[in-house]
Amino acid sequence: MKGRNGALRGNWATLLLPIADDDSIDFGRLAEEIDLLVAAGVDGIYSNGTAGEFHNQTEREYDRIQALLAERCGALPFVIGACQPDPSIARERVARARALAPAAIQVILPDWWPVTEAEAIDFLELMAESAGAVPLVLYNPPHAKRVLAPDELGRLVRAAPSVAGIKLADGDAAWYAAAKAHLSGTALFVPGHHLATGVSHGVAAGAFSNVSCLSPAGAQAWTDRMAVDMAAALDLERRICRFMDEHVVPFRTLQGYSNAALDKLLAAIGAWGPVGTRLRRPYRWIPESEAARLRPIARSLMPELFAT
Repeated sequence: MKGRNGALRGNWATLLLPIADDDSIDFGRLAEEIDLLVAAGVDGIYSNGTAGEFHNQTEREYDRIQALLAERCGALPFVIGACQPDPSIARERVARARALAPAAIQVILPDWWPVTEAEAIDFLELMAESAGAVPLVLYNPPHAKRVLAPDELGRLVRAAPSVAGIKLADGDAAWYAAAKAHLSGTALFVPGHHLATGVSHGVAAGAFSNVSCLSPAGAQAWTDRMAVDMAAALDLERRICRFMDEHVVPFRTLQGYSNAALDKLLAAIGAWGPVGTRLRRPYRWIPESEAARLRPIARSLMPELFAT
């Protein structure tokens, strides 16, 4: 999957929005964050996923975020998320993102009213017209109103060849077998904390990574390790998943915090940049004190992520 900066695969760091006390985006801190991610040596940076709070920003803010990302990435590949529940606004976002020459543009299917398969194909054709030569990444998250199985996704990408990649939740061994059968040739991006499993099955091209929220440099070192020592990479994955399951996921399942809140908590635990845990209202955020409490647990359980 090619963009102006080469193949789109590997460890992609999530661009998180630093939110000031007055609920504005702190663009000075955002610029510092991008510089830190570039310095960490990640394979690429992507904007405006769920963790980037695409669902809670104005179009003017959207344009400013993407322009800053394109300016500060330099030669580092970047993907722009043009996700928007309104397909008309999404189409406009794609057109404006195209002008910044990203490696790809990420979109989601409209789901105020879930689309049929024919409507999904039509939507992707509309996005492709706006994207021109820039490939698309389809984001089908586990909280979408319609989560598509590998065979359904396979029909979509065959009908809409501009979709060169898909960001999605993975599953068990049967899911991986189905993904191999129906999505061969499409770059699949699995959840970051399952990346070693996805690579070991020969299915995952990479991850738009929540592990990079915790430690960009550590996530990159882990990704690189998969090419030379998969057993060690899988061992670290088991400990990453244990930390997530025991200490992070309960904030969502028991207290109702959003995935964006969890990703910002991870960044605060990692303490690598100026993001903070605050979300834009009305969404609640996890107190910084929880990050301080969990930081020594994370470093003890996963020292490799913090060794670089």
